[in-house]
Amino acid sequence: MTDQRRPVLAAAEQAGDALDLFGRVSARLRRLMPFHSAVWTATDPETGLITAPMLVENLGSGEDCAAYWHSELLEENVLPFRDLARAAVPAAGLRAATGDLPARSSRFRRLLRDQGVHDELRAVFRIGDRPWGLVSLFRVTDAFRARETALLADLSRPLAERLRALARPPASARGTDSPAPGLVLFDESGQAMSANDEARHLLARLPDGPSFPTALGLRLPIWVIGTAFQARAVAAGRDRGGARVRIRTTEGRWLTCHASCLTGQGGSPGPVALVIEPATPGDLAVLVAEAYGLTPRELQITQLTARGMTTAEIATALFISPHTVRDHLKTIFAKAGVSSRGALVARLFTDHYWPALPEPTSVRRTGQPPARARIVQRPRERLPDG
Repeated sequence: MTDQRRPVLAAAEQAGDALDLFGRVSARLRRLMPFHSAVWTATDPETGLITAPMLVENLGSGEDCAAYWHSELLEENVLPFRDLARAAVPAAGLRAATGDLPARSSRFRRLLRDQGVHDELRAVFRIGDRPWGLVSLFRVTDAFRARETALLADLSRPLAERLRALARPPASARGTDSPAPGLVLFDESGQAMSANDEARHLLARLPDGPSFPTALGLRLPIWVIGTAFQARAVAAGRDRGGARVRIRTTEGRWLTCHASCLTGQGGSPGPVALVIEPATPGDLAVLVAEAYGLTPRELQITQLTARGMTTAEIATALFISPHTVRDHLKTIFAKAGVSSRGALVARLFTDHYWPALPEPTSVRRTGQPPARARIVQRPRERLPDG
């Protein structure tokens, strides 16, 4: 670890939640590479869309924030986050990327220049292809240097790992008391034109952050607006990603916000319908798997373990060796911080209210011919430790 990274990561380790992490890291990083203002935000690791929390330092209003993300998703820009998330280096400066011609970016022409910004340095905090957070740093005097970009790139994975750990749902997060999904409709210009009572109920439970006033007398958080922008971007062919994001409420519960662009007259893009509702067990399953860093195979083995299947039965069901199953279980135990199968199931399924266990898996006992394969089901309450 470089000497410069050490104090930044030490500050991140002291954080109690993602917002605290952003504040601590920003303060420490500013001593190493001065900047005038910044935007730090968590992202949904599946879609890369912004979610709570977001820390905005020394920038404009919620309207400015909405304009920034509108430009990010719907206009031609240099270094969009969606491209940076897949780039070989997850950090880049605007002036360096444009040959000192930042006006090549719509974001700079329409927003940053009028705010006196001279250069922007942005990064994606990612693990593999999974983004856990984003940052934009702004300077009003000189450009960011190559060594500063390299430092931010070096921080990408360790900060993503810390954000991933902080994203683990608390054991008490069982859901919300909303009786039905909330619905918000946006017109073709992106203005909210109607919302039901359920939407107001759920929106009131979202954490504080940049928000945008509407004619409905309702302030919409930037994460909700960003999801609606993404639906329009997908409809316009600008992105193939999903317009879906999970947001943690002030009670620690999780909501899912997803949007789609309706078809207007002549097949043109019409209004956007946005639904916000309690996260389904499936949403939480994926989130918890991501938060603990489980691979798809590890998640599969964890689910079969929770069914009470033995190592040999799991190996048969997945067409792998018992030795491979045991190696996977050791890795899973280490990631979840447990030492037994029973503790694993309690940690991941009971604590986080994962969905009902998967459908019965067809397995073949050793020595049985294929024609006599049968369904093996174990009682859910059986949690073997061996």
